[in-house]
Amino acid sequence: MPVLASTDKVAPRSVIVRNKPVLEEKFTTGSHPITRRASRPRPPLADDELVSEWKRGDVEEEGEETLPVPPRKSAPTVRAIPGTPQKRAGRAIQNATPQRPLRRRAHPLLYLGLGMLAMLALWTLLSAGLNWWTDAMNYLHYGYPRTFQMDAVVGHADSVSNPSHFLAINLHGKIEIIEFPGGDSSHARIYLGPQLFGSDADKAPVTLQFADVNGDHKPDMLIFFQSSWIVFINNQNTFSPPTQQEQQDAAHYLAAHGEQ
Repeated sequence: MPVLASTDKVAPRSVIVRNKPVLEEKFTTGSHPITRRASRPRPPLADDELVSEWKRGDVEEEGEETLPVPPRKSAPTVRAIPGTPQKRAGRAIQNATPQRPLRRRAHPLLYLGLGMLAMLALWTLLSAGLNWWTDAMNYLHYGYPRTFQMDAVVGHADSVSNPSHFLAINLHGKIEIIEFPGGDSSHARIYLGPQLFGSDADKAPVTLQFADVNGDHKPDMLIFFQSSWIVFINNQNTFSPPTQQEQQDAAHYLAAHGEQ
């Protein structure tokens, strides 16, 4: 073992601090107190004691460097027992927390049904509006009761300068045609037409047209109402109901020329 020369110098403070537990254990067996005051001088160590202290410090330094650090243990997880106040409080907090309402998507058939209802409502409104507009135009043109009048030369004591005057009236659903031959009201004639039926039969306008439908070169009287028509044949000084053949002739004429 090498022997170091004695010296009067005190060992470095790092050596004294590092070997503090050994010194305290040594001092406990002697007469020295456990803790020294800073004002009291420390007795110098002998050579053998100084060498042993150095070796012991080196061993402790190697032990401290090679000593593995134990893994840090995490705090144990505390599980709440069912029915405990902690779980009850958690449930109360969860129930108190406002939950976001779930959005439910509507079925595609719902949109289809709503679209059909909208189309039905639109169709109803359009129909009502069209009926109102037609009725307003009829009031404007034909008044009430619906009345239509015109002049025509039909060969009943009339002429171009003095034509006959005709009135077509829908009187409470009953069609009546009044003729004033040559404009003379004293010789007026009345022709009765068909009876109209329906809730708005009294509002249907009646119009007249004169044309030769049977080819005898005499103008016959055509009466139009509710998308229908009838014909009266010109027979010398009056108009008479048609025969079956004359009715067919009138139908062919209207199919070729239509209502003018």
